[in-house]
Amino acid sequence: MPTDKTYLHALWQKVCHHNDQQAFQSLFELLYLRLVNFCIAYVHSREAAEETVGDVFLKLWINRAATGEIAHVETYLFTAVRHQSLNYLRKFSTYHVISTAQTQEIQVVDTASPADATEWKELLFRLHQAVDALPPERRRIFRLVKEEGFTCKEVAGILQLSPRTVETQLFKAVKQLRGVLGVGSRK
Repeated sequence: MPTDKTYLHALWQKVCHHNDQQAFQSLFELLYLRLVNFCIAYVHSREAAEETVGDVFLKLWINRAATGEIAHVETYLFTAVRHQSLNYLRKFSTYHVISTAQTQEIQVVDTASPADATEWKELLFRLHQAVDALPPERRRIFRLVKEEGFTCKEVAGILQLSPRTVETQLFKAVKQLRGVLGVGSRK
């Protein structure tokens, strides 16, 4: 069975535009094992990986109409599994996992002490408030790139903007968030 990007895109279009369950099943069968193996590297458990990948596919099916503009479904699925894996780790660990988007590295921060956990929760709360306060287009770009894992080029295609506009808005969003949160400022 072919697994090239054109074939995957054609399957995805059938799923989105025609609610084609057979195409969705084919997409699932083509990518499931690779996604599970990818997920195991994060969660270190086959059961958790299978559940995580299953959840991602379920969300994809439920939101197929809203996600129909995805140009690279394979990339989207690997990114979604990565995010879902990190969410799993956050939920079931005394460690918090921080993804540094610029380097695609993962840092694990031990927040086992109550004071650290409280400080972490406060920082996350402030971050969510600051993101919500961004102008709408900047907020949308920030979330697509930093939270959903899309590249600036992919976001430009989705929002029908130039890649440079996306990069500029992302830079401004990060700068604004650093200012509000008081982190990463240079003296």
